[in-house]
Amino acid sequence: MSSGRVHRARLRNGLQVLLKEIHTAPITSVWIWYRVGSRNERAGQTGVSHWVEHMQFKGTPTFPPGHLDRTISREGGLWNAMTWLDWTAYYETLPSDRVDLALRLEADRMAQSLFANKDVTSERTVIISERQGNENEPTFRLSEEVQAAAFRVHSYHHEVIGDVADLASMTRDDLFSHYRRYYIPNNAILTVAGDFQWRPMLARIRELYGNLPPAAAPPQTTRPEPAQRGERRVSVEGPGETAFVDVAYHVPPASDPEFFPLIVLDSVLSGPSNFNLFGAGISNKTSRLYRALVETELAASVSGGMAATIDPFLYSIAATVRQGKTPEQVLAALDVEVRRVVDDPVTEAELKRAVKQARAIFAYGSETVTNQAFWMGYAEIFASYEWFENYIEKLDAVTPDDVQHAARKYLARRNRTVGFYLPTQESPGG
Repeated sequence: MSSGRVHRARLRNGLQVLLKEIHTAPITSVWIWYRVGSRNERAGQTGVSHWVEHMQFKGTPTFPPGHLDRTISREGGLWNAMTWLDWTAYYETLPSDRVDLALRLEADRMAQSLFANKDVTSERTVIISERQGNENEPTFRLSEEVQAAAFRVHSYHHEVIGDVADLASMTRDDLFSHYRRYYIPNNAILTVAGDFQWRPMLARIRELYGNLPPAAAPPQTTRPEPAQRGERRVSVEGPGETAFVDVAYHVPPASDPEFFPLIVLDSVLSGPSNFNLFGAGISNKTSRLYRALVETELAASVSGGMAATIDPFLYSIAATVRQGKTPEQVLAALDVEVRRVVDDPVTEAELKRAVKQARAIFAYGSETVTNQAFWMGYAEIFASYEWFENYIEKLDAVTPDDVQHAARKYLARRNRTVGFYLPTQESPGG
């Protein structure tokens, strides 16, 4: 996908706007990003950001419930939303001559969402059921325990969906207060990519969004997580016949220069991470951990990944243990590979292949109009759009010494949390 110039503006009410003309197809994608996610939640209201996202689909006086599904489908478009650690985002991708619908919708939802009591009640049931469905997956239960153990202080401690106790007790007023606090123009980023002329587009955005009132900027500070002083271990027992291993190392945020050597290290060890939620994956069969765990039949699969976050988060490695093998055997083999990358620099050939794979997965996640609009807002959340524009250049500058330094600094046992899922041989129903 060709990359044109990004035009920036900030409205008087604080709304940040990024526009990018891409004239390869008559399609335009509109995203609205709010700087709020599970990172901004406190105990007693975990999961509130995700729940508010659900409520944004329950209608406004102008756009009643169910109306938009039919309208957007009829226009040949698609729309969705997602909540993550640091952000909540909504998007619509439509034929360019119908994109005004998306602009009007998001301006209306920023200020006029209804939050009817009956919808709060129905969504409580939906979200608790979603949470219970997640709990049926051993990998979710294990990952949740590992993340909670890794973060004792920082609000990355809890899962985005929230804790059942909070989902059962939060009220309509809790949700609406959260909405009014964070869904304000001076806490939002509007990104538009596609087949349009940027000057008329900006004028229309000013018309629709310029009179939305700003409010006091919500605080974005969090309680920093203290350095971990020793390995932590957790175990989860549950139904099934398969064991799992999850190992998580504390790593810096995406804005840190050392994040790029870690991207390459990830590609060497477990295959490259995909930071774009829409991007396709690629094979990790050339990675060291695939050869050490899967080809030796210790594990049925292995994967790794980092997230581009505002605050320091985790580099996680997950493995599915083969029948007849133990989590301890998988962890021992994993530790051998970690020790190798700590003790000896990767070769130039391996570095070149790892960078090539990381570049490829980045390109796959950047090639559509929807991807482009995604990246314009996503990168602004944790750094700036220049992070995206300079991504390839930063990767190409990584050296074998950089990778080894990152491995020595971050892949220390004292810096990790290890989790085992131990099956009880029972069925999920007990």
